[in-house]
Amino acid sequence: MSENRNSIDRKLIMLVDDNPANLVVGKDALSDVYRVLTVPSAAKMFEMLERHKPELILLDVDMPETSGYDAIGILKANPATRDIPVVFLTAMTDANHELKGLSMGAIDYIAKPFSAPLLKKRVEVHLLVESQRQKLQDYNDNLQEMVAAKTRTVLKLQNKVLRAMAELVEGRDTTTGNHIERTQECLRILLSTMLETGIYRNEAVDWDVELLLQSSQLHDVGKIAIQDNILKKPGKLTTEEFDEMKKHVVYGVEFIKKLEEDEDDSLFLQYAKTFVAYHHEKWDGSGYPHKLSGKDIPLLGRLMAIVDVYEALTSTRPYKVAFDHETAVRIICEGSGTHFDPALVKVFECCADQLEIATSGEEQASLRLQEKRA
Repeated sequence: MSENRNSIDRKLIMLVDDNPANLVVGKDALSDVYRVLTVPSAAKMFEMLERHKPELILLDVDMPETSGYDAIGILKANPATRDIPVVFLTAMTDANHELKGLSMGAIDYIAKPFSAPLLKKRVEVHLLVESQRQKLQDYNDNLQEMVAAKTRTVLKLQNKVLRAMAELVEGRDTTTGNHIERTQECLRILLSTMLETGIYRNEAVDWDVELLLQSSQLHDVGKIAIQDNILKKPGKLTTEEFDEMKKHVVYGVEFIKKLEEDEDDSLFLQYAKTFVAYHHEKWDGSGYPHKLSGKDIPLLGRLMAIVDVYEALTSTRPYKVAFDHETAVRIICEGSGTHFDPALVKVFECCADQLEIATSGEEQASLRLQEKRA
């Protein structure tokens, strides 16, 4: 076993053969261009691979104890060695043996006794191919990262546009315009807790959580069609005005449907339409516009119903002051089985502290907790 160390920059070839004569011939043919490790058995090869990673392995097929076929199976099963190109050296030149070796992952066969010039040329060709393959792999990896980075940038911009649009629809100024952000974060917390507790896990198993959270920003998009004198009225709405306000659900669904005309099976728009259409339905059937009840209301609508009401209760609106967190929690809990899905109310109670932080900030939530303990 020896190594030519004339140049550390030379590519390393591992030559594995139980015949010493073949090791000498192979090394003489290659050592003027490459560093060559000569190894007398598969067992020794595995020992050497713990310290060296060759550019190419020339592996004899017919060896005692561990054959070349057995050895390549071990090489390809190990993540540390599976990508090293293997060329078989063999006196068996029938097609069946070649097919077996190639099917196990070898890239070529070289017949023994081999011609030194031919061996040298075949090694050169395979190293060139491997070099080009690696360059292509590096290029693909870089390209994928570039595409991923670009996609993240586009999604981030899309999210900003959606949020700006939703806030415009709500008619909020910079002080109260965090409604969309708070609602989205509350939905994230409620959904995460629901999945952790296992409630409705089967119904939600195929959801693209990030996509549906993005789409939730459009739950009130239909308010774009509601007149300002109703949307911004600083007092209680009349029956007629409230009936008009309720139409924002229908307007929103129509808006999403128009977007769907130019999209083929958009999951984003499916999520958005569900949020828009069902977040004002109530568990007991007294909601609007469809008066659905119980589990006939899609799960996304039942989730958004809790989030939307909680955020509204804890926010200052033109017609009301903000309720404190404890009052909002009590109102939600009192609505279990009437306004809200009882199972989801239990989830809500589990994450109520997190929701308080999301809507009022960690410092404010901490102060309230200290006040309660005092």
